[in-house]
Order: sequence, then structure tokens, then C-alpha cells
Amino acid sequence: MTIANTDRHDTLHKASVWLLATAALTLAPHGMHLPSWLIIVCALLLIWRALALRRPRITMPPGLLHRMVIILIALAAAAGVRYHFGHFFGKEPGVALLTLLLCLKQFETNSGRDVRVAVLLSFFLQLGLFLYNQTLPIALLAFSGTFLAVVTLLTLVAPTASAQRSLRVAAMLVLQAIPFLLVLFLLFPRIPGPLWGLPADAHSGVSGLSDTMEPGSISALGLSDAVAFRAQFPGTPPPPGQRYWRGPVLSIFDGRAWRPATPAVAEHPAYTPSGPSFAYALTLEPHNRRWLLGLEFPGGGVPRARYTSDYQILAERPVRVRTRIDLHAYPETAVGLDEDRLVLNGARTLPAQSNPRARELARTLTGPGMSDAVIVARVIEHVRQLELTYTLRPPLMGGDAIDEFLFDHRRGFCEHFASAFVFLMRAAGVPARVVTGYQGGEINPVDGTLVVRQSDAHAWAEVWLPDEGWRRIDPTALAAPLRVESGLSAALPRGEPLPLMMRPAMAWLRELRHHWEALSNAWNQAVIGFDGERQRQFIERLGFSDPDWRTLSALLGGSIGVLMLILYGWTFIQRRSADPLDLAWVAFCRKLAHAGLVRLPWEGPMDYADRAADAHPASAAQVREIARRYARLRYGSKHEPAREDVRQLAQRIRKLNVK
Repeated sequence: MTIANTDRHDTLHKASVWLLATAALTLAPHGMHLPSWLIIVCALLLIWRALALRRPRITMPPGLLHRMVIILIALAAAAGVRYHFGHFFGKEPGVALLTLLLCLKQFETNSGRDVRVAVLLSFFLQLGLFLYNQTLPIALLAFSGTFLAVVTLLTLVAPTASAQRSLRVAAMLVLQAIPFLLVLFLLFPRIPGPLWGLPADAHSGVSGLSDTMEPGSISALGLSDAVAFRAQFPGTPPPPGQRYWRGPVLSIFDGRAWRPATPAVAEHPAYTPSGPSFAYALTLEPHNRRWLLGLEFPGGGVPRARYTSDYQILAERPVRVRTRIDLHAYPETAVGLDEDRLVLNGARTLPAQSNPRARELARTLTGPGMSDAVIVARVIEHVRQLELTYTLRPPLMGGDAIDEFLFDHRRGFCEHFASAFVFLMRAAGVPARVVTGYQGGEINPVDGTLVVRQSDAHAWAEVWLPDEGWRRIDPTALAAPLRVESGLSAALPRGEPLPLMMRPAMAWLRELRHHWEALSNAWNQAVIGFDGERQRQFIERLGFSDPDWRTLSALLGGSIGVLMLILYGWTFIQRRSADPLDLAWVAFCRKLAHAGLVRLPWEGPMDYADRAADAHPASAAQVREIARRYARLRYGSKHEPAREDVRQLAQRIRKLNVK
């Protein structure tokens, strides 16, 4: 093997090591979303590549057999992706295939071009992390992967540089890119909705409240610490007893499950807001539904929102990205005083022959001439006397689940309480329905944000009374009053399973979570929440009224131009301040490196020139003369070399044509 080939091999080996580190850091976060079998395949490929780089004898077979092995692995894994997902198109299978290709590309780094292709693939997969979420940790991981990719590219350009120097130069390049990043972030035109809307599986995996309710459907969320939404109040938040965040209203009952009717939708609320109000900003996590989960009862004027006749507030389209809206709530508003008769008739309907014992109980609690308000009071008192138990672990129930809950097991979660109460009301002839949503929330002491989690999912009842309209009644509070005032953990009996963060021994961990969530919320508000409307407000603060795409384009182009001039000027000053003799020698080494002769760290000027002269006899005399002059000017005198001598040396180097 020639010296030039040895240098090339060493350069590719060094670049391959950095490329392997880049791939490992890029793919690690994707492991949370990939099939387990593909994670194992990718891990084995990366380990195999690491062993091959450490011990060159442990590698792929050479030549045609090498290519055949790569093709067979790729085809087998692609078939596995097709079998697992059922198709090749979409976010999940697309990312899975690119992950596999990046791992296989590690074994095809035979040239600088191969390394650059793999780096570009790494960049794409770093961007692909944001297809799943845009949290601060994901941004830091993507940034770290990008940094290592830059180091990999630098290794191809300056293979003789030490690892420390490559890291320093990469850090400098990334720092230089940050101003451009900020300008693009602030001024690049925003497109409504996500840029990565893909078919079929673009929004899969989103969990949360459902539009149906049956035994166990809400208790399944009781152990989830996932954030459903956050609310920021400029003043004092409403007391816990008024923190009811309204979601789907369920009026149709088939004997086991509750489902929503089809409400009318309008641009304005079907009520007149009244009483004390609370202004707040709601930051809603994506749940792929239209519910905005406003605090009861929202005022009008919410942009791009609709109001239903059962007092929900809906977005124009499903919430598939984190959404921030400003709202006003009027919790003491009277609603439904002039409710439609068809709605009231539907709120009295029960399936025939279901839950006979509950029907009989309702008949015993009513009497001739008894008003609906009195019936409601009697049912409330009876449910209180039943001494029902609030639990996250309700027993399995059969077809007559309400009968089993009220008379047999007497253990249930909020959906059991709400369902049983509404059934009793309807059986007694009082219009009633189930409302689902969230209740409560926890104030983060770090930033004062009210955080509502999936474990706060709740169901309550509404009954209609002639002089009051729809009145909220929370049957869960009859058995567990602490659920409303103090949250889930305070209401559950001793010994019930609690989410990790709710356990008393985890106070220190909750404190850490408060700080982390405050930081994440700041990231969401300042970065993720910087949408088209906030960008328009920012441009207007700069003095541009009613900015359009032309204004944004002009500002973007002008800002990029100014940054380029500043960067060029800084680079020019740095070069002028550097030693001109060193700059000339660097130019000489770079020219020989492009010809395949990279200077080794231990080589002096004359040794390097002799090796280059042997490799390129036609240019031997020029190369040796340049090295001799450089050695004399650098080491032959205690005084600074004459400017004219340095200029002549630089001129010789520019004229050098290595053949």
C-alpha cells in the first residue's frame, strides 16, 4: 500500500469513528418509537461496525460478497418493516427504513462522498425526531447529533487535526450558525399546521380522553402523569371547586357505554356569560380531537373556535400540535334555561330492560307531585348513604354494570359514579347527562402555571331543572369529597396504587419535576408557541405594520446579508491578525492534501517535502524549494522574517501545480 493510500485509509477510518458516534447519538432517541426487533437489528449492526473499526479483521466479507450481505440485510429488514406496519408510506415506516439505511451505510464508507451521504442522512433523521415531539430534550439531542456530524465533516477536511481541535472548530462553526438560526426562526414565514402532516399514522399514538365512556375508560388514565394542558392565570386562579374543564357531553346510553349526541354548532355561545370571570391562557397538548377543554363556561370571541349547544368549545380542526389560546371563563353562568324539548326528551331516555334494580330504586325515591329539585336532593342523599368507595381498581362488571356498582360491589371510579347517578335521574324522570373532561389541576410553584394531567380526567353529571337550567352535580364528591378539593391522591383509600409522583415519599422528585416542567413550559411558550400570529406581532413591534410575505422576505434577506457581512469581516480580521508565514505554510499543506498527501502530525517541513517529492516527481523541485524556504524563514533566524520574503514564498505556493 502506498503512502497516499495509507493517508486516505487513516482519514476514512477517523471519519468513520466520528460517523459511528453520530449515528448512535442520532438513532438512540428513535428507539422509543421503533419496533423492538428493528432496534435489535440496528444495535447489532452498530456494534459490529464498532468492532470492525477497533479490530479491522472483524469486518464484512470483501468485494461482491460484501455488497450481497448488505443487500440481503436491507431486503430482509425492509420486508420486516412492511410486515410490521402494513405499508411503506407514512411517518413510522419511513423513519424505520431511514434508520436501517443509516446503520447499513456505516459499512460503505469507502470514500469521502460515502461519509458525506451518511452525514446528510443523519441530519434528516435528526430532523425526524421532531416528527414525534418538539420538547426541549429532543431539541438538545438533535443539536448534539448535529454537532457530532459537523465534527465528522471536519475530519475529512483536516484529518491531521487532533480530536480536541476538531471539537473546538466544530463548536466555533455551530456558534457562528446560531445568529442565522435565530434570524430564520424569527423571520421565516410560518405555514399553518405542521410541516410534516403525513397520511395514516401522522398523528397516531395520541392518548387521552375519549368521546365514549364505559366502566374503566377513565380510571385507565388515573395513573398517567402525562400533561393534558396548562393554564396561566394573570391573577388568582379559581378555587378547586370551580376547576371543571369541559369536554365531551354524553347523552346516549346503550346500557353499558355513554356516547355523545350531535349538538348544534355556532360561532357564538348559546348562553349569555355572567358573574365573575377568570382570564387565562390555555396551552393544550395535542390530542387529535377538536375539544379545547375550556374552563366552564367560556366567553365568546375565541379565534378559529366554535361553540356547541351543549356548551363545549371546539377548534375548527383536530388539535394535532401544541395550541395556545386566550380564554375567559364565567363559572357561575346559568345555562340551558330555555333548553330544547328534544334535548330534554333525549336526556330522559334509557334502554329497555337494563339495570332493573336501579330502576326500582329510582321509583322508591320518587312520589306523586314531587318536584324535580326534590327528587335530585333525595337521590343525592341516598347515594351519600350508600357509602360507596372511590377506587382506581374497580372490579369487573357485567351487562348491568350500574346495578352491580350500586348494590353488589359498591366500588368504582368517577365514571361509575356519574353513570349511576345519571341513570337514577333518568329513571326518576329528571333530564340528566354525563359530562367528561378534567377536574382540578396542580399549581407549579416555580412559574405559577396550573398543570392538568391525564390523571385529572373526570366525569360528572348535569341535571336540568326548570328554574335553574343545567346544574352540575359531581356524584364522586358524595363519596370522596377530597377528590374535588385536593385531587386524586387525597381521595383514594389507603393502599391504592398512586402515580409515582403522587407518592408521599417522592416529594423531592416532585420538586425536580416542577423545575423541569417550568423550563419545558418556557420552551413551549417561547419557541414552540411562536406561531404566525406571534410572528406578526413581533414584526409589528419592529415598526412594520400589517406585515405580509414580501415584508418577511425583505427582512429575512436583509438580516442574512448583514450577518454574512459581519461574519466575513470578522474572518477577514482574524486572517489579517494571523502570522502570514503560517498562513502560507497552511496553504501549501492544504494544496498537497488535496493531491492526496496529508501532512502527518510528527512530520517536519523537509520530511513532508521529501515524501511529496517522491509521490510527485514532476513537482519535486518546486516542493523541496518551498519547504526549504519555509524552514529557513521559520527556523533560520531569531528575527521576524522579512515581509518581502514571505510574500515571495506565498507567491510560489500559489503558482505550485502538483502533478
